[in-house]
Amino acid sequence: MKVTQTKFKGCFVLEPKVFEDERGYFMEPFNQDRFNKSIGRTIHFVQDNQSYSIKGVVRALHYQIGKYSQAKLVRVLQGRVLDVAVDLRKDSPTFGEHISVELSSKNKKQLFIPRGFAHGFSVLSNKAEFFYKCDNYYNKESERGILFNDPALGIDWKLSPNEIRLSVKDLNLPILRNAHL
Repeated sequence: MKVTQTKFKGCFVLEPKVFEDERGYFMEPFNQDRFNKSIGRTIHFVQDNQSYSIKGVVRALHYQIGKYSQAKLVRVLQGRVLDVAVDLRKDSPTFGEHISVELSSKNKKQLFIPRGFAHGFSVLSNKAEFFYKCDNYYNKESERGILFNDPALGIDWKLSPNEIRLSVKDLNLPILRNAHL
């Protein structure tokens, strides 16, 4: 597995080895021991989540606070998305900055997002199946979010404004300056 450190400390792009032949391919997208050795710390995932979305859907920017914060290992099973992580660690030199990584069923890249980040993605293909592992359980009372188009963040979701599809909940999120961190 190839592991690439992003500009954020503790946030990595992972590329599993893929063995292809005329029949198709085989890969091991997750191995607990190899994963922990690759990122240099122990993460124990407790919950898997999966979503299906159509082109233009933006699911963003979500996080959980306090003892329910979550680290995530995300990947795409079908289609193509632009995955975004925003650093919310107040003591970080990169606080308020973001990274964008294209994840697809073709490139098979994964993104590990440590605790202390908001996360979201936009669907660039006609449809996408998105899968992620979490190191903590979902807790509704701890769920928070930031408005996807906060001008201070300047995220380019790689969609035209008329393509973007948002939930009512995501449309009503605060900007980073007003968010509860």
